Amino acid sequence: MNNKPRIAVLIPCYNEEVAIPTVIRDFRDTLPNAIIYVFDNNSCDRTIEVARNAGGIVRHVSLQGKGNVVRRMFADVEADAYVLVDGDNTYHAGSVRIMIDRLFAGNMDMVVGRRVTDETTAYRHGHRFGNWLLTEITAQMFGHTFTDILSGYRVFSRRFVKSFPALATGFEIETELTVHALELRMPIEEIDTPYKSRQEGSTSKLNTYRDGIRILWTILKLFRQERPLAFFGSIGIALSLASLALSIPLFLTYAETGLVPRFPTAILVTGMMLAAFLSFACGLILDTVTRGRQEMKRLFYLGIQAPENNE
Repeated sequence: MNNKPRIAVLIPCYNEEVAIPTVIRDFRDTLPNAIIYVFDNNSCDRTIEVARNAGGIVRHVSLQGKGNVVRRMFADVEADAYVLVDGDNTYHAGSVRIMIDRLFAGNMDMVVGRRVTDETTAYRHGHRFGNWLLTEITAQMFGHTFTDILSGYRVFSRRFVKSFPALATGFEIETELTVHALELRMPIEEIDTPYKSRQEGSTSKLNTYRDGIRILWTILKLFRQERPLAFFGSIGIALSLASLALSIPLFLTYAETGLVPRFPTAILVTGMMLAAFLSFACGLILDTVTRGRQEMKRLFYLGIQAPENNE
């Protein structure tokens, strides 16, 4: 009886005919028993053809966006461990064995390949700064655990994959994966992995500013969704402080003259303070709802078998 864990390599692809054969070959050499899936996202080049010729199992995803592709991958593929890696041949296939060993040995749910490189063209300064900034914002909101939240190289347990809601549509999917792990307080780890430049003829699909803004917006939405008391409480504090600042001159004038000459300001101050209390109330109510939802997610997660290495 074969008790070896089933390992699936999941490669999202969009116009990667140049790089995808090398990615498939390198991961097959490193993980000869793994099943390699290529999920094509409406490529208009020869990605599907060359991926099939290289030995990958090709699936098609019509909804455009990496998040949509990952959702389909996690829904369709059954395995004990999942390797998610981009199809641009920038990640080091040789590191995957270490990542999988750490997943099973440490009973982890996610192991992230933290990108390490000296090549300027591989990890441009703008992307490096953006990754640092978004990582720090996420750390402040959800906890200091990751140093590279946007890495596209990860290994997951089955219980992570099958409990992940996958709501993102584009490159913000890595942020959602990170927050899901942090919110359920899953055992996770980062491992350094070499990162290299794209092959000649392969181009990045990431738009620095557009996708950076989308990722930031996703972080803020997840903060509102997962930390409603902190989110609405912050708004309430800001409104109450502004209200108090505007009301001080009114109180001073009233103490001196017994009059309230700036009536519109008084109405504004009252409205702002009422809005502050309303924001606090919304935060308290939504915090109760969120806790119940997190408990249900946790129970569903615990209902899935933990990673186990039978090699």
